Amino acid sequence: MKTSRLPPLGALRTFHAVAGCLSFKGAASQLSVSATAVSHQIRLLESVLECRVFERSAQGVRLTEAGQLLYAGTQSAFSSLEDAVKKIDQARQSPALTVTTTSNFLTNWLVPRLADFNEQFPHIDVHLHTSVELIDLKKRTVDVAIRYQEAPESDLHSTLLWEDRFIVVASPNLNLKNADDLNHVMLLHVEHRHVPAESPDWDHWKRRYGPDTLNTNRGLRFSEETHALQAAVAGSGAVIASKLLVADLIQRGVLVAPFDDSLPGANYYLVTLEESVERAEIVALREWILQMLAL
Repeated sequence: MKTSRLPPLGALRTFHAVAGCLSFKGAASQLSVSATAVSHQIRLLESVLECRVFERSAQGVRLTEAGQLLYAGTQSAFSSLEDAVKKIDQARQSPALTVTTTSNFLTNWLVPRLADFNEQFPHIDVHLHTSVELIDLKKRTVDVAIRYQEAPESDLHSTLLWEDRFIVVASPNLNLKNADDLNHVMLLHVEHRHVPAESPDWDHWKRRYGPDTLNTNRGLRFSEETHALQAAVAGSGAVIASKLLVADLIQRGVLVAPFDDSLPGANYYLVTLEESVERAEIVALREWILQMLAL
């Protein structure tokens, strides 16, 4: 039985280009060679195979039955080769993670701790992204999302990181001791909080903990919690803020939490595609965040 001989790779590559656009001229432009060179490679291919792979006519170029069989093979082969080269390139590069999260979480919790992550995992390049819009992970523009919401997403892999609570904080210089003292300080409001469903605002605080005389209409209003916290640090008033996001400020002594009471918040989840759950870089980030939150 005669042993089949594979045509030269150059001839197969030229055939694949012609078959993809059904044009010798188009293939020549794609491969940056002359149309004569393309014709030569196709003649060489047909000589090795001992059959025609294209039918040429005034109407154009079409694949023969043998050409159709060969094109199915080159599509699979070149696709596999491209995947292999891509994996080789990725293996040579430092692994990278693109992480999207809220501006508040990034500024008040993640950024102050990134030096520790970089020290533990110097080979992982982290790209940070914030957006008010919910990023679709299925578009693969980001690898991981750290989201603040009340429940996990059913079509993605979600790891619960933290169950949030909201507390009153203020500068120690304001000397808040009891609920009635709130009547005598500026109230700092954070507007347009979408989660949790019952906003942790001053009206909610008054209903739960008082005082009944608290005028919740007065005060300064902010669209960003970070800005409200800066005002609180400056001694401008008291603000209801995420217990997680003010922890560092309390530890440093620039803010105090004068009351034990708190309001319910939503949850922080680390979210990724199911197929990416076991990626080494994502595992490292997830375990590192859980470790830092446990401190």
